[in-house]
Amino acid sequence: MLGQASLPVHFPISDDPFTVSATAAAPARRPLYNGPLARRRFFVDRIHGGEAELTGEDARHLARVLRAEPGQRYELSDNERAYLAEISAIDPRRVTFRILEPLPADAPAPRITLFAALIKFDRFEWLVEKATEIGVARIVPVNAARAEKGLASAAAKRVERWRKIARESGQQARRVQTPEIALPAEFPVALMDASRYHYFLEEQPGAAPLLRALPPEADRRSEDAIAILAGPEGGWTDGERSLAGDAGWTPVSLGHNILRAETAAIAALAICGNAWHSGS
Repeated sequence: MLGQASLPVHFPISDDPFTVSATAAAPARRPLYNGPLARRRFFVDRIHGGEAELTGEDARHLARVLRAEPGQRYELSDNERAYLAEISAIDPRRVTFRILEPLPADAPAPRITLFAALIKFDRFEWLVEKATEIGVARIVPVNAARAEKGLASAAAKRVERWRKIARESGQQARRVQTPEIALPAEFPVALMDASRYHYFLEEQPGAAPLLRALPPEADRRSEDAIAILAGPEGGWTDGERSLAGDAGWTPVSLGHNILRAETAAIAALAICGNAWHSGS
């Protein structure tokens, strides 16, 4: 039978133990966040003075579709850090939040840039959405020699739409940062990328499998920068292959099956992201 002595009791909350004494007047404050929940996450332009605002489509969605009310909690990101926040005021034009506390930071991840040759815009939009879900840091549309005529001239007008898709997909995937969608680049400019590792997706025989071309697991670091160059529907020209080789890009294969351009890009992103995650 226990005596009357005060014994500390430890409760693990969000990986941070706190101690409550049986004779203490009040327990230590428990963190409000107690692990991943199915809360929606939204990107906000900034957090200032412990408050943040949502406007536009996100505000309308919260007010009219989700029928959110003051007091309900959501997650917010200012593209640098994620926070738990509570609605303090809401109408279809503006939702105001009170910041409650920062959320635990994600583990560091390598920065992967996808240089994607331009393809038909409906399929490029799908690529942007899925690449964002997987964790790409940056997408650069590339004007390749065999890209369909007219895509390059029209691509610059689509960038804002692609950025909107990336933002929405990033919220759905509960990302802290939305990927950068760069302006379209010409093929030689894309080859000048300064990442540490460069992989050139090649459909011709002779290219090493991507998994075999990756650095040993012990050499992979979370601060690494990786670039993947995915080709157009018509494939690369011999001139582009030569330029990529001269620039130090490693030609790699994704297997014997013929993949659509957007499928190949997503497969390569998934392979690299998973390899670095397991090796970091």
